[in-house]
Amino acid sequence: MTRVAVLGAKGRMGSEAVRALEAADGLEVVAQIDVGDDLDLIAAAGAEVALDLTQPDVALDHVLWCIEHGVHVVVGTSGFDDTRVATVGGRLGASPEVEVLVVPNFSVGAVLMMRFAAVAAPFFESVEVIEMHHPDKVDAPSGTATRTAEMIAEARRAAGSPELPDATTTDPGGARGGVVAGIPVHAVRARGFVASQEVLLGGVGESLTVRHDSHDRASFMPGVVAAVRAVGARPGVTVGLESVLGV
Repeated sequence: MTRVAVLGAKGRMGSEAVRALEAADGLEVVAQIDVGDDLDLIAAAGAEVALDLTQPDVALDHVLWCIEHGVHVVVGTSGFDDTRVATVGGRLGASPEVEVLVVPNFSVGAVLMMRFAAVAAPFFESVEVIEMHHPDKVDAPSGTATRTAEMIAEARRAAGSPELPDATTTDPGGARGGVVAGIPVHAVRARGFVASQEVLLGGVGESLTVRHDSHDRASFMPGVVAAVRAVGARPGVTVGLESVLGV
């Protein structure tokens, strides 16, 4: 049995993850950590893996604590950006046996959507990302949208694609949205959404839309279980669920 600690265990994702992990073969939730709890409970419970589903402002401290104590970490906290990943990578040098797996999105469908978009991006002149989440989400753009834009940008660089065409010269209201790695990204926050994203690709005379919708947080649980089972196999820092799924 792999002994697992869940951080953010009382949140929407955390409580769902606890139920999924407890129902999974070979996994045992030995600690449920939430606001105000001492991280020493992780070590006291003998946890081998920590699943962090907290907030960006505290997640990095949690990860660094786990590295120091030899605990593998799966980070499912949205907004765990490149700066935080670099900090983790630097700290892992002193703990080469520990793996930190950063997962922008646990949905298998979302992982495939990101991969399909990256494959298609060099074949189209234009590409933009639109992400749609519930209004209780604190970060924008989402970690999934950021990761998608980075994957698209890398695919276009590798293919020698030109810059995206855009004749906009005035945008006082920010209608064109934000830019991540040179890719326009738009964030929608509206009640009724859980997590949706579409990538719009356009060329002369045609367009392609790649879209994924999560209607319930249950859609993330197979990915959560797969990540917790797999973490530790590749010491160091890994970003994305792709390597776990073999995509």
